[in-house]
Amino acid sequence: MKITLINGSPKRRDSASGVILSQLKGYMKSDASLCELHFFTPHPQPEQLQEAADSDVLIFAFPLYVDGIPSHMVSALLDLETVIREKKKKRTVYAILNCGFYEGCQNAVAIKMMENWCCRSGLEWGYGIGAGGGGMVSALANVPAGRGPGASLGKALCRLAEDSAAQRAGETVFVQMDFPRFAYKAAAEFGWRQAVKKNGMKTKEILKQWW
Repeated sequence: MKITLINGSPKRRDSASGVILSQLKGYMKSDASLCELHFFTPHPQPEQLQEAADSDVLIFAFPLYVDGIPSHMVSALLDLETVIREKKKKRTVYAILNCGFYEGCQNAVAIKMMENWCCRSGLEWGYGIGAGGGGMVSALANVPAGRGPGASLGKALCRLAEDSAAQRAGETVFVQMDFPRFAYKAAAEFGWRQAVKKNGMKTKEILKQWW
């Protein structure tokens, strides 16, 4: 069985989606045939699309953009759909979405979009994982999977590793960081203030109306 992990983040490196897939790999069985792809442009290379189409399992990971799928990923999915239709076989799809909101359920609409794409493309839908607190994920890159604030996410990824190996379907899972909401909000606001100062502006300009 060939399992392909597709990083759909527009970031070429240091993305939360990349960290999540790296953690997922740690839960995969050693005998699994894994392929890793990165779709960071609207039109992936033909060989990348073919690699994905030849897979038995596709696991996508990407960030939530305005409650939906990033625009470059929409184009990439349409390209992949064309290649997939040329060769009929059973393929099961799973999707892991992360967002900056604290609550993982904010990813629900985008996960439903992926399910609808599977239906349109003739693919089997496994299920999705909606992870909140995406702003913390990159900071946990050096923390063992399933430990600390990422404990709940780790449990969901462990289950996904087992289910994907069996091409087993299930219900969508929503998780959030094991970290107090007020502390997450405070850390995010501090980060915004630091970014404002770094760009030569004043903190009060965050709330300024420009129209």
